[in-house]
Amino acid sequence: MFVVTVIFEVQTNQVDAFRIAMEAQAKNSLEKEEACRQFDVCYAAGKAEACFLYEKYDTQADFDAHKATDHFKEFDAAVAPMLVSKSVQTWTCQE
Repeated sequence: MFVVTVIFEVQTNQVDAFRIAMEAQAKNSLEKEEACRQFDVCYAAGKAEACFLYEKYDTQADFDAHKATDHFKEFDAAVAPMLVSKSVQTWTCQE
């Protein structure tokens, strides 16, 4: 399995809009991508601006295909101006 973790720091005045966009992105990824096995969205307790993603794909190529989807491109462009920072890490794991 190929795992992706992402940490977002969202501008305080953009938290509500970001959460709406993120909810749609998670739903689209799970419903439209067969190789997207998990897409968890977590928010830090006591810090609304902090968001953590845990995504699982069959392979790195499946994650690369995810980044090429229209729904990802639209999400990425929409939230980019809402962010203070974004950190992406990738992992491989045995299943």
